Amino acid sequence: MPLTRDRIIGHDNERLAFRFTMRNEADTVECQISDAALDELGGVKGTESIARQAQFLALRDAVEGIASDMFDRVPVIKGRVIRIFTKHIQKLPSSPADPIETGSELDTNKTASLRVIAETRPASAAQ
Repeated sequence: MPLTRDRIIGHDNERLAFRFTMRNEADTVECQISDAALDELGGVKGTESIARQAQFLALRDAVEGIASDMFDRVPVIKGRVIRIFTKHIQKLPSSPADPIETGSELDTNKTASLRVIAETRPASAAQ
């Protein structure tokens, strides 16, 4: 059974992870995603700790989906913490039609940064 959304705890500077909880019926499940995994999921590197909550909110559906899938794959043990690391982030296979990497390409949610939009706009549309 999939976990459901609960509450945001926030960024843990000591563990370099973002903490949140999810619900398994009446039970609370503690979850964490490493800063590196958040960056990997978002297609960026080196996000400042002050921006982690905004980053988590933008990627929340994907992060919670990963946590729920991980929870479903392991035996239910009360008190278990679901910890998401970069190895848990699925990398999309690249195709020949993918743009050349510029350091800020499309992330796994198919959203783009303003920089990528500006770089890929035809010169006639930029006026």
